[in-house]
Amino acid sequence: MKRVVVTGLGAVTPLGNNLEEIWDSAVNGRSGIGYLTRFDATNFSAKTAAEVKDFDLSNYMKVNERHRMDRFTQYAVASAIMAVKNANVTIGKDVLPENIGVCFGTAIGGIESFEESYQNLITGGYQNLYPFSTTMVISNMASSQVAITLGAKGYNNCVVLSCASSSNAIGDGYRAIQRGDAEMMIVGGAEASITPLGVGAFCAMGAISTNPDPESACRPFDANRDGLVMGEGAGALLLETLDSAIKRNADIYGEIIGYATNSDAYHITSPAPGGEGSIKVMELALKDASLRKEEIDYINAHGTSTKNNDKMETAAIKKLFGENAYHIPISSTKSMTGHMMGAAGAIEAIFSLMTIRNGVIPPTIHLENQDPECDLDYVPNIARKKDVKTVLSNALGFGGHNSALIFRAV
Repeated sequence: MKRVVVTGLGAVTPLGNNLEEIWDSAVNGRSGIGYLTRFDATNFSAKTAAEVKDFDLSNYMKVNERHRMDRFTQYAVASAIMAVKNANVTIGKDVLPENIGVCFGTAIGGIESFEESYQNLITGGYQNLYPFSTTMVISNMASSQVAITLGAKGYNNCVVLSCASSSNAIGDGYRAIQRGDAEMMIVGGAEASITPLGVGAFCAMGAISTNPDPESACRPFDANRDGLVMGEGAGALLLETLDSAIKRNADIYGEIIGYATNSDAYHITSPAPGGEGSIKVMELALKDASLRKEEIDYINAHGTSTKNNDKMETAAIKKLFGENAYHIPISSTKSMTGHMMGAAGAIEAIFSLMTIRNGVIPPTIHLENQDPECDLDYVPNIARKKDVKTVLSNALGFGGHNSALIFRAV
C-alpha cells in the first residue's frame, strides 16, 4: 500500500475565504455565525446561520461559467483551485491528467437551484426553466466541475452520506491512491443549503438552534445547547503519494494513516445507543493506522451542539479510550463554522492538519456551562498550544453513517 500525504489545502468558509484567514479566525476563537441573511427568516424559528461572506467568485471563474453552477458547486471549484495552487501542482507537468482524480462529497447538493427551478416551473411551466436546471441540482456536479475546470481526467467519484460525506470522500481518495488507481486526488466537500427549504426542514425536525443570539446559538457540549446552526462553504485537499511529494520537494501538511467507515443500522436520525457505531469506526481507523489508543494527541469532534450527538460522542470516546479519554484534548470547530453539513468533514480535516503543523489546538467557543454528561477536555474558549503529532477526526451523518480519519505528522 502506498503512503498518502496532504500537500495542498483550500477552503471557503464562514470564517474566511482563504486558508490564512480561516486558521487565524479559528485559533483566535472568532465565530463565523451571524444573523441569517440569505432569505427573509421572519417566520422561521431559526434566526442565525454561518454564511460565507464577501466571497469574490470572479477570482475563480467567468460569469458564464458560474451561471451554470449552483452555489455549492461554485464553492467546490474555488476550494479545489486553491488546494491545487497551494500544493504548487501543475496538471500536465507534475502529474498526467489521467493520473489525478477527484472525489467530492455533499449532503444535499444544489438545493438553492432546485428551489429556484421549482418556482420557475410553477410560475411559467417547463418553458420557464433554465436549460441547466438539472445539472445545477445534481450532487455529482461538484466532482464533475472540479475535474472539468482543472483538467483532472482520472478516478472520479461523488459521495453523498449526509454529514459524513466529505470525510468519506477524503477516505475514498486515500484508498484510490493506496490501491494505485491514482497518483494524486483532489478531495473534499461542499454545501450551500442555507435556503428556505434547507433551513425550514431542520426547523421542522427540531434539530436547529432557535437561540436568536449569534454569539451563543452554537455551543457544543454546553448544558444550554439547543441545536445546530446551519453553515455553508467548501474544503478541498490535494492528496498524493509520499514518493511523488518527495520527488516534487512538496510542502507536506501531514500523512493520512487511518480511515474507516461504517453504519449504525439503527435509525435515520438518532445515533445508536451508547455510540456503538462511533466506537467501532474509531476502533477500525486505529487498526487501519496500526496505532495504539494512547498515540492519539487530539480529537476533532463531530460536535454538532445537539443534545443527542454531543452526549453520544462523549460516551463513545470514553468507552473506547477509557481513563485516557480525560487526558485527550477535544474540540468542536463547528462552534465557529456552524455545521457545514457535507463540507464539515473536509473543513475539520483541514483544521486537524493545521493543528499538526502549527502546534495549536482550536477551541470550542461558547462553552460556558459544561454539560455534566459531557465531562471531557473540550479546550473551552481559548486555543491551546500543544505539540500534536496524531489527530483523529470524527464525522457522523443522518442515516447512521460514521467515518473516522487519522492524520499524522511526517
